[in-house]
Amino acid sequence: MRGAQTTPPTDTQSGGAPPVAREGRSNFATVLALAPYLWPRNNPGARVRVVIAIVFMLLAKVATVYVPILYGRMVDTLAPSGGQSGLLTVPFALILAYGAARVGGAGFGEIRDALFASVQQRAVRLLALRTFKHLHAVSLRFHMDRQTGGMSRVIDRGVQGMQSVLRLAVFNVVPTALELVMVTVIIWTLFDWRYAVVTCVAVLAYVAFTTLLAGRRGRYRRTMNDTDNDASTKALDSLLNYETVKYFNNEGHEADRYDRALARYERAAVRVQVSLNALNLGQAAIIAFGLTVIMLMAAEDMAAGTMTIGMFVLVNTYLIQLYQPLNFLGMVYMTIKQGLVDMEQMFSLLRVEQEVSDKPNAPTLVAHLSQGSAGEVRFEDVWFGYRPDRTILKGVNFVVPAGRRLAIVGPTGAGKSTISRLLFRFYDVTGGRVTIDGQDVRDVTQDSVRAAIGVVPQDTVLFNDTIGYNIGYGRPGATQAEIEAAAKAAQVHDFVMRLPEGYETKVGERGLKLSGGEKQRVAIARTILKDPRILILDEATSALDTGTEQDIQTALRAVARDRTTLIIAHRLSTVVDADEIIVLRDGQVAEQGNHAELLAAGKLYAHMWALQAAEQTNPEPEAVAAN
Repeated sequence: MRGAQTTPPTDTQSGGAPPVAREGRSNFATVLALAPYLWPRNNPGARVRVVIAIVFMLLAKVATVYVPILYGRMVDTLAPSGGQSGLLTVPFALILAYGAARVGGAGFGEIRDALFASVQQRAVRLLALRTFKHLHAVSLRFHMDRQTGGMSRVIDRGVQGMQSVLRLAVFNVVPTALELVMVTVIIWTLFDWRYAVVTCVAVLAYVAFTTLLAGRRGRYRRTMNDTDNDASTKALDSLLNYETVKYFNNEGHEADRYDRALARYERAAVRVQVSLNALNLGQAAIIAFGLTVIMLMAAEDMAAGTMTIGMFVLVNTYLIQLYQPLNFLGMVYMTIKQGLVDMEQMFSLLRVEQEVSDKPNAPTLVAHLSQGSAGEVRFEDVWFGYRPDRTILKGVNFVVPAGRRLAIVGPTGAGKSTISRLLFRFYDVTGGRVTIDGQDVRDVTQDSVRAAIGVVPQDTVLFNDTIGYNIGYGRPGATQAEIEAAAKAAQVHDFVMRLPEGYETKVGERGLKLSGGEKQRVAIARTILKDPRILILDEATSALDTGTEQDIQTALRAVARDRTTLIIAHRLSTVVDADEIIVLRDGQVAEQGNHAELLAAGKLYAHMWALQAAEQTNPEPEAVAAN
């Protein structure tokens, strides 16, 4: 996001701590951010399940660690030096205990996972929902600068990364670390310090090597994610602009752009895979070295007669048992590392601050529609700029009495659409204030302001769903009869009924299956169904033919009756019956009055009227030839 960027700077953008330190803090912060989802407030059931799951985790590890001890005792008992006296009783009991320990180790682990499954999935659901809500809450400025394809992949990977971290870290890394400590203590107790030291050194070397290489792989993974986002964005952008690509015969150009992005991803993915192979090889070498040293010491003790066969088997079994979780721990660590990298980008979205936010305990917008006074709009000395070095509105003043119609016209770039965005509170003014019924829109909740305003935009975008859904979006829960009544008012009902599937007709991605006029009539019907007390018509009939425009204008006048209406128009013929017209030029109100008064003044409005009248009277030669 340009301007007020809130995402963390990259390594090349910021100074201070080295990248490794920043990465460590970032991973630690990401892990801490998961805690509220694992230990949710106001959900004692989830907390109880977490505690019980931890208990079963401990039971599973105790059973697992005790298995080699039982196995070693069975070997010693069955050895020739053990005699024949207890051959039929003691080994039988040990075998039963051995089987029970193995079943317990596996069973307790499965119960642990079953108990934690609901906590894990609820945490993933809450985080995904929070991200979704936050993206709807951030400013319009952020969404104008975002790349939809890349952001979608960030969210997808973030959710998957959270699932990996929760599944592997909570009940795999911690239990494995606990098992390593328990095994080391047992080896020290049963044998001597040399075995424990060799075991600890092997484990520490393993962890150090894994951490070192994982840091590099994390940077490679970030590069791969960035190139993946870039490729996804280019593909989605190209497909959304399918018609434009065809118009300019640029399929080859789009394929080249996409291929270049894929080539960058390919190089990054190869580095990630090669580094993984190097990691696996180094881990295997470290473990093999530790195993070899300990087995040599055990063989020497066997030759000296200080170690029984059962003890030899015991240490060997422990080492093999240690090797498996250590090897698994390497894979788990890398998966968690990648998951944290993926989650980091999603959490960076959550750190994007709301540019427009409600004040603490802000009240709702109060209006008394039954008294006929609701909907007065005032702009009082309003200043605004999208950037500090570019001011759009410069001290704009006007009043729209409740139930009246105000038209805003002017040259392109004069600030007409900016006025509607400030009223809808997509942005906050930098100077002056905007009020509805005497209440500053910054002092009341955004929801209540936007509930009072209906907008028919010039560029209509529909959801990839049915016509009925898109009209009903104006008031979720509306009945079919209400949807059809709104469609009739917008002059679109007859068109819909001629379609084979009627209101169940799919409109396609962004409404591409409908013509511009059809999309705009659906948008008008949607706003009619919302039934707001303030209407903003931003070139609402610009895509309609003259005959349909007349019908829509009649319908809009009926809907606008007793409603405050702001009409943003380029075609002056659509605003001649407005109660008042203001002409914007360079962010200031250049003229103000009704149609007749502005024509009589003979200034900017009269000049614009004359130009448009001349265009209608004398069309371009090409247009005449086409007709």
